[in-house]
Amino acid sequence: MTAHRYATSLHWTGSTADGIRSYSRDHVGTTDPPTTAVPLSADPAFRGNPERLNPEQLVVMAASSCQMLSFLGAAARASVEVLVYHDDATSHLDLTARPVRLGEVRLHPTVTVGADVSPARVLQLAVQAHRECYVAGSLSVPVVVETTVVTP
Repeated sequence: MTAHRYATSLHWTGSTADGIRSYSRDHVGTTDPPTTAVPLSADPAFRGNPERLNPEQLVVMAASSCQMLSFLGAAARASVEVLVYHDDATSHLDLTARPVRLGEVRLHPTVTVGADVSPARVLQLAVQAHRECYVAGSLSVPVVVETTVVTP
């Protein structure tokens, strides 16, 4: 079996000398091999830059992307024609948990399929894709998938 490894780098420059309220939360993430640098920050509620993605958004986006890629792969293997896939994914910071962490991640994919595709088959593939999604399987919080199927 081939080992799949994932490497990233983060870079921050600044000073924390003036205390918790004043240091910059802005930093840049890159991957190895280098591709596009991703400007990151903290959530604006934690003095982050609202113009940049934050780690919590990246977790939600990773779960959403993994579900989509797993679904498209399952659909292609099953010869199911998918025309459009759109997901509005959400989560929240669970302030009652100790330690504080993200709450459940909710994925709301809307899948538009060809005219001859059974909506029930699409929902089966969504469940299969969820089982096959590496990111959802790696998270300690639930990932809930609520798929809507659109047919012409």
